[in-house]
Amino acid sequence: MQFKSLKITFIGSLVASLAMVNFAGARENLTAETASPGGAVHLSMTYLAEAVSDAGVADLQVQAGQTLTNTLINVANGSTDIGVAPLILPFLLKHGRGPYSKQGKEAGSALVANVRALYPYNFGAHTLFSFQSSGITSFDQLKGKTIFNGPPRGGALINARQVLQIVAGLKDGEGYKGIQVNWGQANKTIADGSADAIMLPATFPSDRVMAALAAGKVNIISTPKDIFEGEAFTRFSRAPGSAPVVIAIKDMGYGEGVTVHSEDEYYRSAVTVGAEIVNKSMSNDLARAIVAAYIANLDNLRAKTPYAKNIGLAELDPVKSGFCGAMPIKYHPGAVMAWEEAGYTVPDCAKP
Repeated sequence: MQFKSLKITFIGSLVASLAMVNFAGARENLTAETASPGGAVHLSMTYLAEAVSDAGVADLQVQAGQTLTNTLINVANGSTDIGVAPLILPFLLKHGRGPYSKQGKEAGSALVANVRALYPYNFGAHTLFSFQSSGITSFDQLKGKTIFNGPPRGGALINARQVLQIVAGLKDGEGYKGIQVNWGQANKTIADGSADAIMLPATFPSDRVMAALAAGKVNIISTPKDIFEGEAFTRFSRAPGSAPVVIAIKDMGYGEGVTVHSEDEYYRSAVTVGAEIVNKSMSNDLARAIVAAYIANLDNLRAKTPYAKNIGLAELDPVKSGFCGAMPIKYHPGAVMAWEEAGYTVPDCAKP
């Protein structure tokens, strides 16, 4: 395994060098948008800015703290060069639904047709956890409990409610009492004990779980295997914007104070998937050089923070990455070149 890792790093560096030669040494000034600091989305984009700068490909002017529903529109109309899209958003834009209802289906479809992806990753898994003092060790114990299930609106709240209904058979306001606070108050709400359990997106390991440890030992509860493999959860985890995840408990990155409850040695859930995106008008050479620089130093990204090795970096499988099916965007042709030159298989259904 060590030899394979070294070989991939060497090939990646060689690909980056070749891409730079083919790109004729031009250095671009590009605009980029990402979310607020503290998660996989911000980490990924700031790493990309560092990688392309070090490779001499481009200088990225990164604007953090952006609303990603708007970022997708900005990339689609060409006002932003590189952005981030949770993969549910292109689906909603194409159909003129949710935050894109004003665009309508026709205009939304036209905008989505302008967008291409560079590379995929995930933003974290839908995770149920609680303090061990609560005594909660399974979804079966949630009836009548108070559950912090996200901010007052948005995808995290929708997904939390869906998971709780599918896995526990409970609806917010009926089977349990859901409470919502803005992300800025999330850690305080977790720590102050106002909720019996928490259902939020979390990486492996998660800053939210680590923050909770300051107030007491924590239980993390896996989706039961029979439900995870059942029709309802499979449909949910493979819907646009989501993907199933199975990870060995020993690889989740937790130590003393955290107990993961599962019927075996694996944690199961669904992750929110996304991608770095560009406009289709970006040249093949530029997209190829950007992705080659990204691939060449993936080990550096994994080393930046403990959870980076568990966010699906370089995972191109269409089920695990959330591509294909009803999710409408494809990879940029230049990105396909870079991935294939680095020895990865890009699924045909995700090629333009």
